[in-house]
Amino acid sequence: MGKIIGLIGVVFCVVGGYAFAGGHLDVLWQPFEFLIIFGGSAFAYVIANPPHVLKETMGDVNSIFKSPKYTKEDFIEQLSMMFVVFKTARSKGWLVLEPHIEEPHSSDIFQKFPTFYNDHHAVTFLCDYLRLISLGADNPFEIEALLDEEIETQKEDTTHVGHAVQTMADGMPAMGIVAAVLGVIHTMGAIAEPPEVLGHLIGAALVGTFLGVLLSYGFVGPIASAILGRKEAELKYYICLKICMLSFLQGAAPQVAIEFGRKILAHDVRPTFVEVEDATQNVS
Repeated sequence: MGKIIGLIGVVFCVVGGYAFAGGHLDVLWQPFEFLIIFGGSAFAYVIANPPHVLKETMGDVNSIFKSPKYTKEDFIEQLSMMFVVFKTARSKGWLVLEPHIEEPHSSDIFQKFPTFYNDHHAVTFLCDYLRLISLGADNPFEIEALLDEEIETQKEDTTHVGHAVQTMADGMPAMGIVAAVLGVIHTMGAIAEPPEVLGHLIGAALVGTFLGVLLSYGFVGPIASAILGRKEAELKYYICLKICMLSFLQGAAPQVAIEFGRKILAHDVRPTFVEVEDATQNVS
């Protein structure tokens, strides 16, 4: 809802301010200028990006109007799940965990945590590294380097759309200048017309520059920032898994390992120590 209010607010403040100052709204209605700017930028976007980015674009744009993918409750569940995994490994050994790692969707441990269990990428991410550790890859520095590379690759993949939309926004003012120049060329073709006609044509030409800047800084740029912010927030889920695993691998007790993971979470989704402790007591 906040994003929708923001978009409406931009339109109201810009167009309303212009109208309240005595501006003529009919001059702003220049659909061909909009076609040049937005249409040209959209097709440039198609040229610049591979097919999978084009397919993901609308989904990522729509996602910013939805609730965050991971909430505080989801992180409490995640930390509780890691606690159970670590406690099982510490008390019963990695051999007991192997069936859960090899067949995670048949695991009665993971089934207790539905958000994690239904997140295929998160399940695969965790089980891949637990499998490596169970096979004897217990050097924390080697595992950390591999985790960092995978998370960085995942970040590049998931934020590609946001960066592409930002590039589109950066180019829109220039497309606005293109529209304005074309408007001036059109005006030059009507140089013999009376002043009131020329004034309207010049005003229409200047609308191109106005639209390019407005679309860039008022709409497309903020949408790009929202997409990037959402994707970076979602990556915290994986970074939390990473920190918990590394802490446990370095010898921390299960409760301490998940506390390390809790500390890296953003304040709006970070549970308190007591909330996590209560949750782990209920599942242990």
